[in-house]
Amino acid sequence: MKTFFKFILSLISGLAIIAGGYIAYLYLSYHRQPDNLKLTVQNHSSQVLKTNTPYKAMTFNIGYAAYPNNYSFFMDGGKYSRAFSKISVVNDLAGIAKAVKQEDPTIALFQEVDTDGDRSYHVNEVQWLRDQFNDYSNVYAQNYDSAYLFYPFNRPIGKAKSGLVTFAKSQINNSTRYSLPIDTDFNKFMDLDRAISVTHLPVAGGKTLTVINLHLSAFTKNAKVRKAQLKKLFSKMATERQAGNYVMVAGDYNHDILGNSPEVFHTIHKRMNWTHPFPANQLPTGFRMAKEGLATARIPSVRANGTPYHPGKTYTSLIDGFLVSDNIAIKHVRVKSLGFQNSDHNPEILTFELN
Repeated sequence: MKTFFKFILSLISGLAIIAGGYIAYLYLSYHRQPDNLKLTVQNHSSQVLKTNTPYKAMTFNIGYAAYPNNYSFFMDGGKYSRAFSKISVVNDLAGIAKAVKQEDPTIALFQEVDTDGDRSYHVNEVQWLRDQFNDYSNVYAQNYDSAYLFYPFNRPIGKAKSGLVTFAKSQINNSTRYSLPIDTDFNKFMDLDRAISVTHLPVAGGKTLTVINLHLSAFTKNAKVRKAQLKKLFSKMATERQAGNYVMVAGDYNHDILGNSPEVFHTIHKRMNWTHPFPANQLPTGFRMAKEGLATARIPSVRANGTPYHPGKTYTSLIDGFLVSDNIAIKHVRVKSLGFQNSDHNPEILTFELN
């Protein structure tokens, strides 16, 4: 009996040492990129945008090409932590590229694009997109470079380096990454780092179009963090507009853009962490959300990942979109229905003019 208790005690002690060592690894390896970080631009076009000319922009959270419509994610209560296979990642990337090429946008903004990750089988998705759209200027901003997350235990999600990519059929003058406020407790290892990229494109007459690419926090339960992220975003928008620039913000807000998506999409009314109503009444003066006709069209931009996608049953919402300044004319906005074939998001497309 004493031998048995010694064995149990040794086992518990060993597990405690392993757990303690792992927690120490998480904290010691944790780091954030500095705020106000100048980014490296790859220019493949010398085009200058013009005023009073129709252009098209697209925003697409590609979910690191791991979320086809039969996929469920463990953090939403689903089954999987990684893509099905490397082949499935490449196939999803191909489907995403095909959808973008069908629209032929002047500006394309992507979120959740891995440069390296266990979850995406180490496919460099940024380079993959660059190869597909090699006539676009582009810039990449890292969102996070996570430590190895040993969870779920049966198939850990592992390490991931991921971020935001902005493509433009024009010259890019410069681009800067700005860090956003995040949780400071243990949740920072799960919700990971957050940032925005602020990119300047030249416009005829010496003017500038500021394009802000973003992916706000999804899993934080801290309302103060959500408010602080929006406060920093709104401040940057106001600064760019006060400088006389055209300003376009696009990406995944992880807020309900319509404010009443459960009613629009006839899904359950429960609010998730990523479906709090977007505070449009707090926008800086002169800005508005491009959402005309989206409620009537009833095409969601995101699905819940607790189960595979089942039209009419799966929780859906509209959390992706465009904010624009008052010197940009909104001609048309729509969500492109892809049936969530290659991502847990559908892309949104904005047709606009610079006044």
